[in-house]
Amino acid sequence: MAAHDGGTRLAPSAAGGAVVLAATPIGNLGDASRRLIELLGEADIIAAEDTRRLSRLVHGLGVQPRGRVLSYHEHNESAKTPELLEAVAGGATVLLVTDAGMPAVSDPGFRLVEAAVAQGLTVTAVPGPSAVLTALALSGLPTDRFCFEGFLPRKAGERASRLAELRAERRTMVFFEAPHRLAVMLRALAEAFGDGRRLAVCRELTKTYEEVLRGGAAELAAWAEGNQVRGEIAIVAEGAPESAPARPEDLVAEVQSLVASGARLKDAVAVVAEGSGASKRELYAAVVAAR
Repeated sequence: MAAHDGGTRLAPSAAGGAVVLAATPIGNLGDASRRLIELLGEADIIAAEDTRRLSRLVHGLGVQPRGRVLSYHEHNESAKTPELLEAVAGGATVLLVTDAGMPAVSDPGFRLVEAAVAQGLTVTAVPGPSAVLTALALSGLPTDRFCFEGFLPRKAGERASRLAELRAERRTMVFFEAPHRLAVMLRALAEAFGDGRRLAVCRELTKTYEEVLRGGAAELAAWAEGNQVRGEIAIVAEGAPESAPARPEDLVAEVQSLVASGARLKDAVAVVAEGSGASKRELYAAVVAAR
């Protein structure tokens, strides 16, 4: 990775240029970093998910880009990526920005990074605001282990299948959802996870009308159904609880099956106890009592 000297210049790579992924404010313009502001003014090329949003951003920050601005979004990534890589190989600094937050995280950018890395070109980042981390931090749910799931499938069957896969996920989960699909999504979470899981719906983070609602999925779905929900939304869901230790008497048949297959009783008890977390002594006693 290229070194940075505190200003906007990057230490030159073998090719001379660099792809720079820059996080933009998710709401409050005051969250823009000094490095972002400098690079918006000095980058040779700014690849923007929405050039109109970029125009509002630079105007709000008082920046006048000197480089070329081009559109780079999910519908033209394949066509535009070779052009950007050629520019980087020729020594240009290509600044990639999306509508809000960090590029390549549920936004365009991954294809460009993957291709740049494959060609041995310099890729670096200007870190900054993140809706994922902000929602996680504000949720009131465990933050030590988490996963980002982005947007769930829109089709009911595919959504149900994805949530079935996540039902046993122990880590805190972060999702994105559009306002008009929020109630349906929360109902699906209630059906898949049960209403005992704690959730947080985080809306309009860092903006004037920031709102974080916490509760069960059914409760929050009712709120979404009864209100005209607007804005950018992240949903944080509590992970699955630890399974209760299996009772020794419920494991007897499994031990007996291993014994019938030729295992010694002592060995069968040890294997089943280790896999279930049950006490070997109590499991052995339960097997003997069942004879």
